Amino acid sequence: MDNIAFCQNYFAITGLPINLVNNHEILYSALSDLLHIPATNPVTIWPADYNPEFRCLSSDIVYGSVQIESTGDYVMLGPIFSVPITDDLVRRYMKEQATPLKYKEALMETLASIPRLTHAQFCQHLVFLHQCLNNKEITALELIQQRAPKMQMQKEQHLKSITENMENEQLHNTYYFEQELFQYIRNGNVRALQDFLTSSNLTLKEGQLAQTPLRHAKNLFIETTAKIGMLGAIPGGVDIEITYQLIDLYIQECEKLQTIDKIKALQYSMLLDFCQRAGETKIPKGISQEVYECMNYIRTHTNSPVSIDDVAWNIQRSSSYVMKKFKEELGFTVGAFITRCKLEEAKSLLTYSDRTLAEISSYLCFSSQPHFQSLFKKQYHITPLEYRKQTRTR
Repeated sequence: MDNIAFCQNYFAITGLPINLVNNHEILYSALSDLLHIPATNPVTIWPADYNPEFRCLSSDIVYGSVQIESTGDYVMLGPIFSVPITDDLVRRYMKEQATPLKYKEALMETLASIPRLTHAQFCQHLVFLHQCLNNKEITALELIQQRAPKMQMQKEQHLKSITENMENEQLHNTYYFEQELFQYIRNGNVRALQDFLTSSNLTLKEGQLAQTPLRHAKNLFIETTAKIGMLGAIPGGVDIEITYQLIDLYIQECEKLQTIDKIKALQYSMLLDFCQRAGETKIPKGISQEVYECMNYIRTHTNSPVSIDDVAWNIQRSSSYVMKKFKEELGFTVGAFITRCKLEEAKSLLTYSDRTLAEISSYLCFSSQPHFQSLFKKQYHITPLEYRKQTRTR
């Protein structure tokens, strides 16, 4: 089979960005071909631990990969978004891809046209691709349980207990059960939530919500999703508009499902999704909201010539105020943090991309390549090329 033609046809039918990769070389990239921009590997995707692989780089941007076992090539799907495209999302995507700022306007328009999918819907695409390319079957729920990176779960036993607890009429069993569940969501504690859903042994049942088991499951899902959003996610710090949009999206997807098992899988995905989003909003102890917002602004603008004035403008404060707050709360200057974030980004590019030192220096807006190399060696006591060599031989 012509794998490039397959990817081209898949993109034409679905509108989902797809890439064909061999040994970290891009053979085909739908977005690159469409926008006429250089193709780059997603720097945080490799190596894949599963086949197929579901990676949630953030709550809003997900990727997936399927290795074609007959050739060793990888079909990579993404980026996929579950919320409307914003300037911040585009910048985060460009940062992950090390895309120059000059392509931002074209990317904004194209990314906004990508169909929005929940994580469960996205996993169904990976399931379909795996079946087409490898003639093998896997369930969407097996992919969804990859949501918490690097968390080892006992697949069959864990999955069985989760699905039993999720929809065996237990989410609405008691006031105390619900309060504990909402607390895990508000705290953004994914591991604790998984343990709670697995270990809960409540046997009380709620009232019948419909005449048929399928309609009952859908009504229960709708009620649960609304409660999780209103009483868990929003109090946990998730943006109100995003929460409402996700509630609508999950309910619309639930209405399309025709089996209780698929509703169970969607419900598990929904709980983890809201929980992780709440966790990403948590501010470390000892850091004010203003300084935290400044830190996030700097982290998402490493490929811009960001200045202290830019950071201060973002929170509508004076530069002197921001410099003072940074020094008081973090113990170092704004400039030092900007440099640190750019150098950490450089480490990822050195490890996961083939960009030259000149390209990395330019992308991260250092004044010159020698200046970049000097700062890197001062920070890590090793040259950029030595670092690249070490990380690629591990």
